[in-house]
Amino acid sequence: MDAEAVDLKRTLNLMRTDFPMKANLPQTEPKMLERWQQEDIYAQVRRAREGRPAYILHDGPPYANGHIHLGHAFNKILKDFVLKSKCMAGFDVPYVPGWDCHGLPIEIKVDSELGSRKARMTIAQIRAECRKYAEKYVDIQRREFIRLGIFGRWDDPYTTMSAAYEAAIARAFVEFLDRGYVYKGLKPVHWCIHDRTALAEAEVEYENHTSPSIWVRFALASDPSRIDPALAGRKVNGLIWTTTPWTIPANMAIAFHPNFEYVAVDVAGDVYLVAADLLEVTAGACKWPKAESLARLQGARLEGAVFRHPFLERDSLGILADHVTLEQGTGAVHTAPGHGHEDFEVGKQYGIFIYCPVNESGRFYHAEGAAGRLPDELIGKTVWEANPIVLDLLRSRGALLASQKIEHSYPHCWRCHNPTIFRATEQWFIGMERNQLRQNALEAIQKVRWMPEWGEERMSNMIATRPDWCISRQRVWGVPITVFYCGQCREPLTERKILDGVVDLFQKHTADVWYERSAGELIPAGTTCPRCGSAEFTKESDILDVWFDSGSSHLAVLTRENGFDWPSHLYIEGGDQYRGWFHSSLLVGVGLRGAAPYRACATNGWALDGDGRAMSKSLGNVIAPEEVIKKYGAEVLRLWTASVEFHEDVRMSDLILARLTEAYRKLRNTFRYPLGNLSDFDPQRDVVPGDRLPEIDQWILLRAEDLVARCRAWYEEFAFHKVYRALYDFATVDLSAVYFDVLKDRLYTAAPRSHSRRSAQTVLHRLVYALVRLCAPILVFTTEEVWKHMGLEGSVHTALFPEPAELTAGIPGEHRKRAENWDRLMEVRQDVLKSLEVARREKFIGAPLEARIRLSANGDLYPLLEKYAAELPALFIVSQVELAAGGGDEIRVKVERAAGAKCERCWKYTTDVGSNAAYPTICAACAGAVDEILHA
Repeated sequence: MDAEAVDLKRTLNLMRTDFPMKANLPQTEPKMLERWQQEDIYAQVRRAREGRPAYILHDGPPYANGHIHLGHAFNKILKDFVLKSKCMAGFDVPYVPGWDCHGLPIEIKVDSELGSRKARMTIAQIRAECRKYAEKYVDIQRREFIRLGIFGRWDDPYTTMSAAYEAAIARAFVEFLDRGYVYKGLKPVHWCIHDRTALAEAEVEYENHTSPSIWVRFALASDPSRIDPALAGRKVNGLIWTTTPWTIPANMAIAFHPNFEYVAVDVAGDVYLVAADLLEVTAGACKWPKAESLARLQGARLEGAVFRHPFLERDSLGILADHVTLEQGTGAVHTAPGHGHEDFEVGKQYGIFIYCPVNESGRFYHAEGAAGRLPDELIGKTVWEANPIVLDLLRSRGALLASQKIEHSYPHCWRCHNPTIFRATEQWFIGMERNQLRQNALEAIQKVRWMPEWGEERMSNMIATRPDWCISRQRVWGVPITVFYCGQCREPLTERKILDGVVDLFQKHTADVWYERSAGELIPAGTTCPRCGSAEFTKESDILDVWFDSGSSHLAVLTRENGFDWPSHLYIEGGDQYRGWFHSSLLVGVGLRGAAPYRACATNGWALDGDGRAMSKSLGNVIAPEEVIKKYGAEVLRLWTASVEFHEDVRMSDLILARLTEAYRKLRNTFRYPLGNLSDFDPQRDVVPGDRLPEIDQWILLRAEDLVARCRAWYEEFAFHKVYRALYDFATVDLSAVYFDVLKDRLYTAAPRSHSRRSAQTVLHRLVYALVRLCAPILVFTTEEVWKHMGLEGSVHTALFPEPAELTAGIPGEHRKRAENWDRLMEVRQDVLKSLEVARREKFIGAPLEARIRLSANGDLYPLLEKYAAELPALFIVSQVELAAGGGDEIRVKVERAAGAKCERCWKYTTDVGSNAAYPTICAACAGAVDEILHA
């Protein structure tokens, strides 16, 4: 080619790549998902790790009701980070997603849809409708989770309503029963009168509630002189305080603390017994003008005293109890054993009847077992309707001394959000003291790695103080409690062989068979009651607590059939699961396997709006994953998940999404730069050995080596936010702002096959090959796209993480020491760039290549600058650099206009432009490059 006719622009090595600058994620991600489905990416990944050690993350089942929300997406993406990072670390990582399909919310939804038709349907038919409803939302949520780029056994997940799973739940119950953990008893439990069912501790949430706060007197019926001689002949009253007036009809006793000091005070002729420390507060509440002390006595003196119920023909016994406190009230506690756990326990100690005149709908009825007929105005009223009636009854009898409104934290049903009550009913329980379940669970907690560490204390406190586990529910959509009763004497039939036969039927037909067949069809022919000999049997109508369902998931999923070992390596869910899935799984695991079903347990925070508020439809601040994906793509949701410390509550807003979108753009362009400069690079043919790379190239590879080591360690710790920050900083600072900037001249203007350009390409190839794998757990779609544009086989997700040594292969040890020189030079570069920016703002120069830099330095800096003088113009991206000794302790930077003329090809100013007559408009370096190109 004639030198005079050469098109200089065509001699530049401009970027060439089909990797688009704009991602168009909402359009490209679904296409990639479709390809992954066709290629069965999950099977590919599993095959790639066949024979390697397994890592088991057991999926906590989301509820199959409605579309996924941002909290679901956050949790599932976190799990995917764990799974993909463990896979790329070399583990075989099977993942079986699951769904919780039983329970009240689905039953309520189905009830609403069925309307009046439900009354004409059998339980089996109602359950079939519940099953269809759950299946619908399993399919919906499955599509939504797959859309997030999560790999797993989506075509065969576990569901708590499958035949195998329902059999596993029933088998776990039978095992608990057989080992002596389970009993049926009358106890007060949390009860939702709206849903007409018992609730476990995990199903109760505490919300603000306004209640009447009342002070009520109970006249002493026994001899007051037995309490203290000074009270002989006086009208003495016990004085209680309560915020549940509706429980007064169920009062059976008044509890005093044996060690507290009580004072008997005369108020206008009436004597009241009050804890001495609470006298002032009580006098103020009851508006006593004067209270004269008649006697002081220990609470123990009040045991056996008999008081009279204020409006019923019933006595109330004076008893002693340690749960009485001086925090509020009067020091005398109104005791209704049918409506409170502590009341129940102390009532049992004193042999007091457990009286509960409230039915499953929370309405009063004439219950047997206690003296005194309830007033007719109470019968049929709900407990909340009864409050003002009770106040009127007390007021009319002169027993109401004071009444106020109080706002306090009160238990509510977590499903319907209505306030709950304590109600004594016959329920099935797992005893926490049986077989030392509580102690064994506390010991198991200590062997688990809790993330954060405070999880251990939180779980320990919950286990240490929880009551026996109420496992029965009065509903139909769940796994039935597999117990039979004699039709004549009501003796329970719990023979293991018979119950195991029922479990086998569940395995074949689902638990629906319990409702499709009679007791006689489920029990072997010839079975008789061991107590009375009858051959007639009925079935238990209660179902198991859904937390028992989900708590048994490890028994159903971590099996040999699934190829899983027990226990799992990790559970990871939201903080509410300390009283939910973490909790019930622990008790089932310890009770039946002697250990926790998880080696480690991690907690993620809540997804909040930009102002730190919980998202709700009423506030209009809900950001749905679907909305984010449609506008930005799932990759941005994944980036958001990686950008935050997941143990803390996390925020989401349009502003946060805008920032993340910009961060994604920068990361994407970090990949595009090397891809665009490697189009003519063959790593088999063109690679430059590590010891022959220029020092700045070795420096960036050493930086990358450190990045890989740090990120690998952070992945191991699940510190995904640190991985994200390190990757982002490396991409935007080390690469885009420094190395890529410095590299442009070499890449674009050097001869294509020159050592300097091939060195740069060698480094770019090492960098992109490492970064694409390092980013893969987070940017699941983008890294796959990069992988394909690199011309690599298979999927990035079957690859392994880079090893730090990959980056620096071939770099001798003595060269590593020189990296410190480049760290120092980068500091000088920052000073120079600041000065260049000032000169540009002042319009002294237009672009950095118009500048010549004069540096003055002393000490050990000047010899360093002198050693690297030839490389400083490229490092600073200026045309010339001149050095001088001096300038004090600090470096001095002076910006001047560059000498010489501007090269038409590289745009640098040099004094040798036109030195090669064949190329009058370009510098000598460019002329040499063009010559090499023309004669290649």
